[in-house]
Amino acid sequence: MPLDTIIELESVTIFQREVLVLSDVDLKIEKGEFVYLIGKTGSGKSSLLQTIYADLPLLHGTAKVVGFDLGAIKNKEIPYLRRKLGIVFQDFQLLSDRSVTDNLHFVMKATGWKDKKEMDQRIQDVLEKVDLGTKGFKMTHQLSGGEQQRVAIARALINDPEVILADEPTGNLDPETSRGIMQLLFEISKTGRSVLMATHNYSLFKEFPSRTIKCENGEVTS
Repeated sequence: MPLDTIIELESVTIFQREVLVLSDVDLKIEKGEFVYLIGKTGSGKSSLLQTIYADLPLLHGTAKVVGFDLGAIKNKEIPYLRRKLGIVFQDFQLLSDRSVTDNLHFVMKATGWKDKKEMDQRIQDVLEKVDLGTKGFKMTHQLSGGEQQRVAIARALINDPEVILADEPTGNLDPETSRGIMQLLFEISKTGRSVLMATHNYSLFKEFPSRTIKCENGEVTS
């Protein structure tokens, strides 16, 4: 696998429980590439992302993601894989009883950070990247939807991942806020990180054109 290929799936078949979702998936994503993953609800977009971050086990085919072989990965290695992946969900999945800073602290502790000074510095850095440098003290429920999604992106960036996987990150946001989130994700991809974004908001494509792959009829086509 060349150094610049960050995700490579070959002849991968994906099941949710016993149900076949996608078959014979071939996919290659290069370092720093922005890729849209489109398709109707239920077409397998989320299942494909879950396979990439090892939430669904790889049963058929071969898959290499940020240097890990998903066919041979052990349970204890999965946290190390996920440290190299930043994952952004449609529904933010923030802890509503904590401040923005505490949400980020929580993730850092879970992924092995120890030094409080280093943690505080990293939190400030990522909050500034997502234009929330002054909002760290706020409770997440005091933020707008767009700000909450920016916190979710900050959380995804905290371990300086090689890939951002975004599952419908603009799904609950108005068009203006969605545009801001898209600009942020494109800026992230320009820093050498790959971004794979599942969406069915096709209005974004005109303003933010990029490579598109599609889940349809149990297959992935590009």
